[in-house]
Amino acid sequence: MRHIALNAHLLSRQHGYRTAGIHGYIDGLLRHLPAAFAPDWTLTAFVGGLNPAHYDGMTMRRASLFGRPLDTESPARRIVWEQAIQPFALNGFDLQHALAFAAPLISRPPCVVTIYDLSFIHYPERLPASRRLYLRWLTALTCRRARLVFAISASTARDIVATLGISAAKVEVIAPGTDRTVYRPLPPDEIAAFKRAKHLPDRFWLFVGTLEPRKNLPLLLEAYAALPAASRLPLILGGGKGWDTAPIFAAVERHGLQASVMFPGFIPPDDLPFWYNSAETFVYPSVFEGFGLPVLEAMACGTPVVVSDASSLSEVARGAGLLVPPHDVDAWTAALRRAADDFDWRTDARERGFAAADRYSWDVAAARTVAGYQKVLRVDEKQD
Repeated sequence: MRHIALNAHLLSRQHGYRTAGIHGYIDGLLRHLPAAFAPDWTLTAFVGGLNPAHYDGMTMRRASLFGRPLDTESPARRIVWEQAIQPFALNGFDLQHALAFAAPLISRPPCVVTIYDLSFIHYPERLPASRRLYLRWLTALTCRRARLVFAISASTARDIVATLGISAAKVEVIAPGTDRTVYRPLPPDEIAAFKRAKHLPDRFWLFVGTLEPRKNLPLLLEAYAALPAASRLPLILGGGKGWDTAPIFAAVERHGLQASVMFPGFIPPDDLPFWYNSAETFVYPSVFEGFGLPVLEAMACGTPVVVSDASSLSEVARGAGLLVPPHDVDAWTAALRRAADDFDWRTDARERGFAAADRYSWDVAAARTVAGYQKVLRVDEKQD
């Protein structure tokens, strides 16, 4: 019998920025890990007081959630739980999986850790100093102490090796999947009804993500403004406000784009497939991503993508979308023009996007995660 513990406190059922990104990865993994487990293994995912009480299929496969009344939505309370309470909760487990950067400084079971990106190092301004220092220090220490480090993309894996000095032999890439029952082409009548309900134009370009500097939206707006007015489709920038959003809205004002650029705010996860399906093209000019899940979701919905060729995005959209240098305004203008005018490209990119999305599967991610657990446990048995 093997007992595996997962720190899943970055799950969140509160609508907002936390229901994307890391939450989405943990959620997808928890839904698929139990099926990949050996029959004599048990899994316990530790969650906070605001998390769901269960996941369908977990209990029947000897897997469960263990919640505390402590609300760990607050970073400070979550750190207290990770470092002061979690070590005692891990007694009796054979392996712990830190699902987001940091493991307890003092604990007995061997550890594996998942790293999404190192944006807190490369873009430190986005976090308060205390959280930034905690993440930087604990992530580096956890990666050094962990038996294996799981990176969600090859780009993140290279960054872990180069920035934190971790041996490449210790880092494994386990990319996320996407739920193809959710992110898929939807019937035309449902899309038409959604557009009517949201008062959306027939043709438009879509971006989805937190509004923050690394998403590179002022450059996108400059490239968009350089198009002849008759060639511009409406541009919808969906996402909650992050930090330093003033340059984005200033660019809209500066280029006189108020009538053609829309900001619907945070888009709830249940609505995302409708937005992707409704858009003619999905655009993502980000200069830094650990993976770029919105690009994968858009391709799975059959939406052509135009994305930056920075960091992990060239992996995700490889062979499918238009890849554009993130800082080349003229190249972005040309890419937008082609996306608007080239029907044959859009048709081809749609089909190639389906093939690219097929490369990513939660079943594969879960199986590779369990294989990592088995590797660590075999080594631990030999040492005992």
